Amino acid sequence: MQDSYKHKGMRKLLIKELINKGIESQKVADAFQAIPRHFFLDLAFTEQAYTNKAFQIGAGQTISHPYTVAFQTQLLEIKKRDKILEIGTGSGFQTSILCEMGAKVFSIERHKELHVKAKKLIHHFNFNPKLSFGDGYKGWPAFAPFDSILVTCGAPFVPDELKDQLKIGGRLVIPLGEGAVQRMKRYIKVSETEFEEEDYGDFSFVPMLEDKVN
Repeated sequence: MQDSYKHKGMRKLLIKELINKGIESQKVADAFQAIPRHFFLDLAFTEQAYTNKAFQIGAGQTISHPYTVAFQTQLLEIKKRDKILEIGTGSGFQTSILCEMGAKVFSIERHKELHVKAKKLIHHFNFNPKLSFGDGYKGWPAFAPFDSILVTCGAPFVPDELKDQLKIGGRLVIPLGEGAVQRMKRYIKVSETEFEEEDYGDFSFVPMLEDKVN
């Protein structure tokens, strides 16, 4: 895998596009510059890797639009050493962005094929997140509570297990709704039983499937 001057130049142009679309976090921009997105795509898509498009990555899943990844990441308001639970490792690109920003990442993937492939790519960057093959609806109670939880697939509802595993003051970012379009929600845990809900508009994700791993 090569990361040429051309690739780095294309990343700079993509970051400018993301900033123009409303991404304000310099930390997010720096992480996008550091992590070559084309490493996570089939070689046939190398030239298109730095366009704001989603691509198939196998197992019926996609790598999200760069803007979507940047937007969700910005909502997490990451600080170094934050413990972040990611539901849906996918290609490993989002996981690598979180690691690059200094987070302690715990990521769950329900597709064995993607779990194995992402593990190799993430370790290529010498990151060391904890990766699990399993059901994201259940979260990862052994390592709870988390500073933030990020769901990278469309969920029909907010699993209670994820709410329970969030620290007070923590943030849960989740695309909520069934069908082709979801509403991007951020829930801030203000007490053991209370959450503030924020709505950030329409996004499109592959569905989050309960009790299924393959």
